[in-house]
Amino acid sequence: MSSPSAPTVSFELYPPRSEKAEAGLYETLEHLATARPEFISVTYGANGSTRGRSLAVLCRLRELGVEPMAHLTCVGTTYAQESLVIREFLDAGVTKFLALRGDPPEGSTENDTFLGDLGSAGELVQLVHRVQAEKEQFTQADVPGFPRAKRLKSGAKVTIAVAAFPNGHPRSRSVQQDLDTLLAKEAAGANLAITQLFFHADEYLRFVELARAAGVGMRILPGIMPVLSEARLTKIVELTGERMPGELLGQLQAAGSTEAQQRVGIEHARALSEQLLEGGAPGLHLYTFNQHHAVLAVLRSLGLAPGAPGAGIIPESPISVSKGIA
Repeated sequence: MSSPSAPTVSFELYPPRSEKAEAGLYETLEHLATARPEFISVTYGANGSTRGRSLAVLCRLRELGVEPMAHLTCVGTTYAQESLVIREFLDAGVTKFLALRGDPPEGSTENDTFLGDLGSAGELVQLVHRVQAEKEQFTQADVPGFPRAKRLKSGAKVTIAVAAFPNGHPRSRSVQQDLDTLLAKEAAGANLAITQLFFHADEYLRFVELARAAGVGMRILPGIMPVLSEARLTKIVELTGERMPGELLGQLQAAGSTEAQQRVGIEHARALSEQLLEGGAPGLHLYTFNQHHAVLAVLRSLGLAPGAPGAGIIPESPISVSKGIA
């Protein structure tokens, strides 16, 4: 793991969707581990649809000596169900979480009822702390009706990350509302923030400046996504509601070949990351699309991962990115 004074590196990926994808993902994990990340987060499908596969990946990360971070959402769950999921992760040795409100399930909209008992990421943060505190006090075997579980070592505090939005949450009415929401998450017990993707360094740096002025004290990691094709950029903008970065779009369109577009995307992510670190960002959180080639090429060019700088052909993978989560 990086020293406290050095920029941290972390990654996000999603559970495999087939046996073939599983084999490829586990190879990717071994490559990502060479960058000695602070953690690797693993997404979690709505209504627990990928729960088992997410846990398997989290356990594999621990075997590789990498700290895993489990995603949690409020979508379609009860307090009891979510408490059991949190206990299961804690029993598996996972003590880092990303607490998210979550997007509406496919086919639903913001006007539909889809959240369940937990109405916000802040409530989910509080629940994680409550479950952790209970596990410090007693094993579930002490409680009638609960299965035997491991006692969490006293003092083994959890890390609970939350989402932040440099360009505003899609449902937000103002920058102040975004800042108030982030403050509320920190007051609930969050101790790390990870941003939604953005395309210009000043968007993140301005947001952090405003957050600090508002009283937010936790680290705010910038979320970086190497965009390797025009089609991927178009889809990302559609899903997230971010403004189309015209300069990047033009460069991708002019690049021509697949390899040339990939080089454009990697160089954009490298330049963006360099500007962020020079501006004081404490580290980089990279969205991987379950591929190691592009993100490691970016880190190598910055001297943050072993190996010579440079990039070759990178396999394209399916788009899997949140539309905007609180």
